[in-house]
Amino acid sequence: MSKPDLEYLLKLGIIAALDAGAEILDVYGMDDFEVEYKEDNSPLTLADKRANTAIESVLKQTDIHILSEEGRSVGYEDRKAWGLLWIVDPLDGTKEFVKRNGEFTVNIALVENNKPILGVIYVPVKRVLYYAAEGMGSYKIENITKESGNAMDIEEIMSESMLLPIPIDKHTYVVVGSRSHMSDATDEYITALAKEHDTVEMVSAGSAIKLCLVAEGVADEYPRFAPTMEWDTAAGHAIAHYAGKQVTVFETGEELEYNRADLVNPWFLVK
Repeated sequence: MSKPDLEYLLKLGIIAALDAGAEILDVYGMDDFEVEYKEDNSPLTLADKRANTAIESVLKQTDIHILSEEGRSVGYEDRKAWGLLWIVDPLDGTKEFVKRNGEFTVNIALVENNKPILGVIYVPVKRVLYYAAEGMGSYKIENITKESGNAMDIEEIMSESMLLPIPIDKHTYVVVGSRSHMSDATDEYITALAKEHDTVEMVSAGSAIKLCLVAEGVADEYPRFAPTMEWDTAAGHAIAHYAGKQVTVFETGEELEYNRADLVNPWFLVK
């Protein structure tokens, strides 16, 4: 894909993420909101629905297929022919949203031939945007909202952004793990890491923020030995990858792929 095309799609991805973030914050500010539960017992709120509508209204301008957590019903027989597709989680970390701890994100990725070539992650409460694209690198920009982002072109946004990873002087090996989904296998892995490094510090975070922390350089590694879905990781994968990090299947060491028949990710490492 040519750079101008990718820049245009990146701008649309950013606009969609910021629009979704505004919808989420509107619901987040309500005194009370209804929480439904899907068949897998995961929560669903009005914020998920409104964010999904906002994202689709922007991305549908591209005529590129969209695979979203809120529209996951498309079968593999149809999807397998999609060489290019958006993979979207309108509200990653709904449990964190319900807890009102701010650790939830909007995730938008563009995947070509099973590899993420563009990723956008927005943290609405913190007004922090991470984004990346093939041939352009990975970036972080703070204090950005729907109003500010929509008023800027992609060059302006990039000029105000920090290139990832950001040089950080730290003296411990930092491992980031899930706030809500830690597993015994992850605990065992982190214990083994403590034998390889002088000091291992464990940091907990929700949603796709974990991948962003590795991309940023705040964390050295993110092991995930519990179930995740493709829309949980695709955008963060792009951001980590174009920041020079690796996102690999734990058992094989091969790069994680997307738009597979089974949308559940295998165990993986980000480092």
